[in-house]
Amino acid sequence: MMSRDDSNAAKMEPELASEPRSSGLTHLRSPSQTNAANHNGTPPNTQYRSRPVAVAVDPVALVISECISVTSAMRKHARWAGSSVSSILGGNPNPIQLGPPSPLLRPGSKGSMTSVGADGAQDFGVANRWGLRGKKGKSMQDNPLMAGFGRLRHELSSCKNIHDFDAPALLNPFLQVIQASSTSAPITILALKAIRKFLSYGFISPSSPRFPLAMQSLSTAITHCRFEASDSAQDEVVLLMILHLMEDMLSGPGGALLSDESVCEMMETGLTMCCQSRLSELLRRTAEAAMVRMCQIIFEHLKHLEVEAGDDLEALDNQANEDMDGVKMVPSTNGNDVIASSDAAGEPRESTGSENTGDEADVKNLREPSELDDDAAEIRPYSLPSMKELFRVLVDLLDPHDKQQGDTMRVMALRIIHVALEVAGPSIARHPALAVVAEDRLCRHLFQLVRSDNMAILQESLIVAGTLLETCRGVLKLQQELFLSYLIACLHPPVEIPREANIDPSLYDGIPQRPSGVKPPPSQANSGRSTPVPVKDRQKLGMEGGARKPDARQAMVESVGALTRMPTFLVELFVNYDSDANRGNLCEDMIGLLSRSALPDSATWSTTSVPPLCLDALLGFVQSIADRLDNVSASEGLPDRATLREERRRKKTIVKGATKFNERPKEGLGYLREQGVIGSDAASAAKFLRSTSRVSKAVLGEFISKRGNDEYLEAFLDLFDFSGKRVDEAVRLLLESFRLPGESPLIERIVTCFAKKYFATSGSDVVKSEDAVFVLTYAIIMLNVDQHSPKLRGQKRMELVDFARNLRGVNASSDFPPEYLEMTYEAIRSDEIILPDEHDNKHAFDYAWRELLLKTESAGSLVLCDTNIYDADMFATTWKPIVSTLSYVFMSATDDAVFSRVVTGFDQCAQIASRYGITDALDRIVQNLSYMTTLDTDDLANTALNTEVKVSDDSDSVMVSELAVKLGRDFKAQLATLVLFRVVKGSEHVIGDGWRHIIRIWLKLFINSLVPSFFNKDHEKLKLPKIPLHTPSQVIDRAAKTPDAGIFSALSSYISSYAADDPPEPSAEEVESSLATADCIKACDLESIFANISTLPAESLLPFVDALLSELPDDESSSVPVITVKPESMPSSPVSASKTMPRNLTYDPAVVYILETCAVLAMRDDETTALLGKNVTEALQAILRDSVQHHPILVSRAAFYQFRILKASYDHDFVRPPVLLHSISSFPKEILVKTSQLVLQGLKLCIDQPGPLRSEIMTSPDFWVILRALAGSSNASPTVFEILEGGVSGTPSAIIADNYEAAIALLHEYATAAKIGAAIEQKGERRQRNARPLKKEASSDNVVVSRGVKAVDLIFSMTNRIPHLMKQSHLENSEAWSAYWLPIFQALTAQCTNPCREVRSLAFSSLQRSLLSPGLSCSDHEEWTAIFGEVLFPLILRLLKPEVYSSDRDGMSETRVQAASLLCKTFLHYLVLLSKWEGMLDLWLKIIDIMDRLMNSGQGDSLEEAVPENLKNVLLFMSSSGYLVPPSKDPSQEKLWVETWKRIDRFLPDLRNELALEEPEAPEETKQPQTEAVAEKEAETAKEAEPEPVQEPFEEKVSNGEEVAAES
Repeated sequence: MMSRDDSNAAKMEPELASEPRSSGLTHLRSPSQTNAANHNGTPPNTQYRSRPVAVAVDPVALVISECISVTSAMRKHARWAGSSVSSILGGNPNPIQLGPPSPLLRPGSKGSMTSVGADGAQDFGVANRWGLRGKKGKSMQDNPLMAGFGRLRHELSSCKNIHDFDAPALLNPFLQVIQASSTSAPITILALKAIRKFLSYGFISPSSPRFPLAMQSLSTAITHCRFEASDSAQDEVVLLMILHLMEDMLSGPGGALLSDESVCEMMETGLTMCCQSRLSELLRRTAEAAMVRMCQIIFEHLKHLEVEAGDDLEALDNQANEDMDGVKMVPSTNGNDVIASSDAAGEPRESTGSENTGDEADVKNLREPSELDDDAAEIRPYSLPSMKELFRVLVDLLDPHDKQQGDTMRVMALRIIHVALEVAGPSIARHPALAVVAEDRLCRHLFQLVRSDNMAILQESLIVAGTLLETCRGVLKLQQELFLSYLIACLHPPVEIPREANIDPSLYDGIPQRPSGVKPPPSQANSGRSTPVPVKDRQKLGMEGGARKPDARQAMVESVGALTRMPTFLVELFVNYDSDANRGNLCEDMIGLLSRSALPDSATWSTTSVPPLCLDALLGFVQSIADRLDNVSASEGLPDRATLREERRRKKTIVKGATKFNERPKEGLGYLREQGVIGSDAASAAKFLRSTSRVSKAVLGEFISKRGNDEYLEAFLDLFDFSGKRVDEAVRLLLESFRLPGESPLIERIVTCFAKKYFATSGSDVVKSEDAVFVLTYAIIMLNVDQHSPKLRGQKRMELVDFARNLRGVNASSDFPPEYLEMTYEAIRSDEIILPDEHDNKHAFDYAWRELLLKTESAGSLVLCDTNIYDADMFATTWKPIVSTLSYVFMSATDDAVFSRVVTGFDQCAQIASRYGITDALDRIVQNLSYMTTLDTDDLANTALNTEVKVSDDSDSVMVSELAVKLGRDFKAQLATLVLFRVVKGSEHVIGDGWRHIIRIWLKLFINSLVPSFFNKDHEKLKLPKIPLHTPSQVIDRAAKTPDAGIFSALSSYISSYAADDPPEPSAEEVESSLATADCIKACDLESIFANISTLPAESLLPFVDALLSELPDDESSSVPVITVKPESMPSSPVSASKTMPRNLTYDPAVVYILETCAVLAMRDDETTALLGKNVTEALQAILRDSVQHHPILVSRAAFYQFRILKASYDHDFVRPPVLLHSISSFPKEILVKTSQLVLQGLKLCIDQPGPLRSEIMTSPDFWVILRALAGSSNASPTVFEILEGGVSGTPSAIIADNYEAAIALLHEYATAAKIGAAIEQKGERRQRNARPLKKEASSDNVVVSRGVKAVDLIFSMTNRIPHLMKQSHLENSEAWSAYWLPIFQALTAQCTNPCREVRSLAFSSLQRSLLSPGLSCSDHEEWTAIFGEVLFPLILRLLKPEVYSSDRDGMSETRVQAASLLCKTFLHYLVLLSKWEGMLDLWLKIIDIMDRLMNSGQGDSLEEAVPENLKNVLLFMSSSGYLVPPSKDPSQEKLWVETWKRIDRFLPDLRNELALEEPEAPEETKQPQTEAVAEKEAETAKEAEPEPVQEPFEEKVSNGEEVAAES
């Protein structure tokens, strides 16, 4: 506190800084000069202290004024009223100087400071008393208090610079006044005020002579202040000023120079004031504030000591231990003494009147500055000793069992300790002298105080405990576990989570119902989480949870929240406890506690602030992990992650094994052996049972004492070292490791084995036999029960005599030494042998605390983990309750701030799970968010009432659906939808089962026209139209109706009437809700998500595709909905009689979307094809196998996808072409026709390039079945022909032996279909007849005719492949000819009767060229001769049929003529080969018969002319070739000659004579011309009969037409 003068000076300083200083003030230092002086003359650790205030008056004059103020006040008192005026005048008591002045008497020098004797006499000269005489003849100037001020005035008279004046001399008279018990409070106040002013103005500064000694003197004076108690208000002002002065001293530049003793005295004084209940509340609070400030300074000094010590902190601790002897604080807390000191604690304070004896006695206690000079060198600045003593005293004030200390004092001590920890907590932990106090007494007191029902005690205890753990947790591993376990046990709600109507229990099933260390209810006893022993330990320590008041729970939650706000706190819990087999799962339990308490219902047994506090702590934990995601992973000096994982796995095994042991010991040990935790020997089991805290000590005691378990008992006892211990000490050591069983035989077995072990290993010469050990052990156990059993309360306890009497003669027939028995008796009487789990009192607490301290060394220090390398494992362990809590809070919250935090929490959880690949966590987040969107249900699939509305001309249409309206009305669902897809975006590679929920939502959005089928161009690779959706029930253009109306209005609900035949238009509110939904979905950025999915690695795509396929309905007939196909739109008459289409099939676009998406992803690249192809093809094949149960749109697309995947995965065995083709060929005709477009498109893709796939497909019979079935369809026929044409004419051709006949048959069908062109041709003829009926007609524009013409061309072109096919077939020549040539001839022959002239003409030309082909005949076989009996003869006979003739009367006449001519040409062409054939005669005769039929067809056409001419040519050629000659010329040809003319004469009787082939020989002169004429005619006939070269079809037509015209 600054005095008024101080504050005035401070205000004046800025004004004076700008004005020139007067000459009278030149001795003052400026602040910069003072700072420079401080820098040059003070230690470095004082630089942080406050600077002095510059003054604008003469410092010497100011000091003199203060002297006058004090002495004037004293002279007003009767005691000093007649004193000397030297203190006012400042004159020299001896003005007459004899001889030269002594240099020792200079003002300010030590020689000028002479002490005042007890009688007040002085040794220099005659006294100048001014004629004043006091009582009893003594001079007033002899009063020592007044004389001190006189000397100071005298010395100041020659002082030029106050900073050069001796500091102890300046303070001495004021200090005498402070310590004089005869002074009153106002005088003491003046003296204290003057000293504060001297310090604040820098009159006494580090540059002053003997400054340390002055500070030491000042400290001693103010801590031993005495004055007459008169007015309580004035008294408290004195104490208040003492507090301020002590604070100024410690915070000023001289604070660091104080000794440990001075600091202890000052803090003792402050504590005494704090503890005096008779002082006012204001003063005590002020004293407490001063103590807080001084503690800050003192413990801040500790950090500077560490800097000075550098790395040699151990030397600092050693020095502190040596200096502790003279440092002792005993603050008075009994309420009697205001200022307690060791030398005047009980002195009376009554006034001594005007006598000097009181003053003289007071002054004796304060030595003169000259006497203190020798002690200046001994002043050592304070360090660890005073800090340790202060810390000890403060901690001792917390003892809850000390009845002298009230809760008010404990609260005060807690606040001061809290400051010390805040300032220098880590430093305290580094110094054993301080750390040992914190580890033991401070923690022990704190952990008992937190059980207090006094809220002030509880709050301060929690604050201090939290700060202690925050700053010193490195050395408080077990203490921290104990404290946190208690908080968890107290705070964990004892009831189950209440069920809410709108919250599914699956959302919060990850929130634990109880801490992991708490035994579950009996119904869950076998859950594997039973670890009752740690709970019992907490009970013994007083740390059991119980019913606490709501305010207490809130305070505990605030403490937990403060701890969790440390970014590394929970990581350290996870590494140090959850990953330690001997410790509890503190991190897991802490997260479970925060999760459970963040639910709204926890406010019912705490306060309304608890849920948000816990939620904030939980989200802070998540944020701390998220903030570390991008940090550099630091692992140096930290435990290995793999090692910790193994330790956690082992811990789970141990917990489960311990639980089994507690229920059935043998079974538990067997399990632990199986898991490798213990070996097969008893020693390994015994070591485990002793070291673990998870087995029940009672069960352990019973187990090792039972008959049959002797090996375990012996092995257990072998673990103890009894050497050098008395029997009672050994028994204590043994019985503290397990609970002694209650049955006498079991106790006897343990004691017997113990006696044997002890006698063999202890080395004691007092106990002489095992029996003696046995009896003494029993006696000790009985004595322990007798001395400490609560059941014997009020009864007489056993005395030492009784104890000794019971043991007479049992030590090998002699007595135990009395002193031995006495020590044993006293040890048991004073310190109970605590049997674990038996008592719950202070002794049990002390025992358990000792056990905890003993385990501290083996437990090691806490590993501090400022790293992110453990975050993945930690989050994988704790994510379930976090996600569950966020979901529950989201569903139950109404505050926007809560929504915002929870959304951020979900986002951060997803980031963490995605970064660390924690699929389960991300799946649960997706699952919960999907539920919260309300879209992951089956009740929004109905699209029957969907209505498309165009709101305005400049906007797209919006689909008003049940889903869109419901989502648009639910803000929370919209927010959940946004969060869901925000979570998914960027995490696609981690999501697993969560895809099922996302896909269900995505499909509903798709069928309601809220998202397109594909966002990217992948679907364009399929060359398919977009997936058709449900046609809206209505399409409304509101822009046209109400162009000026707004789009937002709210009137009525969406679903007005499902029963109405014509649903009403959507209301404005429904349209607005739909628009809100559309905006929400747009904001979800699904396009980016799909783009990310399409680029995922194959392994990451697998769960996505599996989820898609899992959404396929098992039974399409019962699947969701939607477009009903009207029966009249489906043609009937299926091909397959075994399969019939249901009358009503439903179309679900979602199923098509699933299959198309899967197909696109499976065909992305080779890797995805290999990994995904099998599952996708199986799904597609299932659709194709049961095609009658599915809509044709689905079947057609499934077939197309299957063909695409077949092409992409041909190297795999996912789907084989024969299987696929057979499935499709088995479609009913109606389905096949409806699906033909995509089926053929898929087929075409598979065979567009030469290769094994094309060959395998085109050789399959099912392939040709499909083509032939679809060839008759007007829609499919062009594609079928395109496929056929590509296969036949491709390079290389796909036609081989296996599909040769099928291809010709299909081409034949196409050629036959061209007969429809006849009607067009004949119609044109009737309109415009001309005289040339055989004029070549132009090609028809009819596509069917064009395909027929092409088909004929293709049939003929296949003749070029016949030699290659015959070679490949490995058939006999005779068989091969019939297999390859005959089908072509039969097809061409059939087309030669086609009513369409264009097709017929081309077919005839092709047939002629084929028949005259050089490769047709072969001398190796005679099958080629079938061209007459199976080709030409049937052709002519067919032409002779009336129905054929009537199909095109004019054209067929011409064809008949051409057929007759072709027959003759072919016969003459192969005449040479035929002449060697046995059947030539029959063939020739049949030709003549055919000619006869043609001649006599009776249809009156040009055959009557053409037949004789053709026959005449043949006869002449045969005659000239020597085949048809009279018998007279060649008797071997007689039969041919006779039969020929026999047949010809029937229908051409004049022909023989006309040819004159058998005329008698004429005279030579006439024979020659005739012979020449015949020869010329035969040559001409032979020329005509020669085969023509192969020509192109149209060239052949022209040639053939010209030839026929010439012949006719």
